[in-house]
Order: sequence, then structure tokens, then C-alpha cells
Amino acid sequence: MDENIQLKLIGITYNQIESGVYALVLEEPVSGTRLAIVIGYPEAQSIECRLQNVRTPRPLSHDLLASVIKALDATLERIDIHRIPGGPYAARLTLVNFYGERCEIDARSSDAIALAIRMNAPIYTTRALLDKEGYTPQNTTRKGAQKVGVKPKPVSVNPYEGQTLTQLHQLLDKYVQEENYEEAAKIKAEIEKKQGGNVD
Repeated sequence: MDENIQLKLIGITYNQIESGVYALVLEEPVSGTRLAIVIGYPEAQSIECRLQNVRTPRPLSHDLLASVIKALDATLERIDIHRIPGGPYAARLTLVNFYGERCEIDARSSDAIALAIRMNAPIYTTRALLDKEGYTPQNTTRKGAQKVGVKPKPVSVNPYEGQTLTQLHQLLDKYVQEENYEEAAKIKAEIEKKQGGNVD
């Protein structure tokens, strides 16, 4: 039986090959080996909202699913990332109900990870998949890195850097109401940076 390897979510990077596509980057903490999974804009937005603790006026789909699982007295024990032969990454959710019974549910990898970070569930993959598809930051010639074009992003100007906290909070409210959660997440990060440095 192949060894199970626990991964941690590092973040999301823009795909430099295809516009509008993102890469979800996971890492094995011990070796630093990373796994990059191509995801779409809605899933990237949902994950980024959770990572930046952006509160939305209505629950997103992944928030709703997490609430349903909790309401049924079930827990998400873990998710396992695998690869469909000749196809994309996929995932398996392991749920445990009130009676301790387990069930496994097939899911898209992006949905599974979005749910895992909401329910504090560990993310696993196999040693074989990590060896085959993984890469390290020092060596991006591995298959997994080539597919998504994971490279350091060029330095860009932060449009929110010169804004005051009051202005940032107004913009945050505006983007949340418009359900533009990607920009809201960026503003939230800038607010936290300014508050940490006591800057107005």
C-alpha cells in the first residue's frame, strides 16, 4: 500500500500560461515538495475568501456544504488527492457521521480543498503521486510545475497601498456587496498589513 503524505495549503498563484486560470499550491512540509493543481476562478475566489477571512453577505457554496455537514452531526475526517488516469486531479472526502460510521465521497480537488480549509480537515496524497507530479521551488522543471506555469509572479504595483484604513474599509464593503470577493480578499490583506503596522 502506498504511503500517505499530508500536505499543507501554501496559497494560490496566477497561471502564467492561460488567462483566468489559477494554480492551487500544496506542500509537503518535511521535504518542501509541492503539488500544483489547476483550478478555476470561482474556486480560487472561494478559497481566497476563506484564507483572508472575508465575510460574505450570503454563504458561498462551500460554506453552505460545511454548515450542512455540521448540522447533520458529521465531520470531515480527511480528504485524499489523487489523479484520474489520463485526466485531472480528483479527491475523496472521508466523512464520519454521528454514529462513527465512515463514508467516502468523490469530489473535485478544488471543492474538496475549499471544504477542508473550512472544516480544518487534513489534506493527503500518496507518495507515488507526489514523486511523479511534485516539484520544488528550486526546480520547476518537474511535470507538475510545467503544467501550470508556477513561477514567481512579476512585481506589480499594489493599487491599495496608498489608501487609508477608512478608504480601505469603504472599498471592502463595496466589493463584498458586489460579490467581487477576489478584490475584497486583497483589500482585507492590505487592511491587516496596515493594522499590524499601526498605519492609517
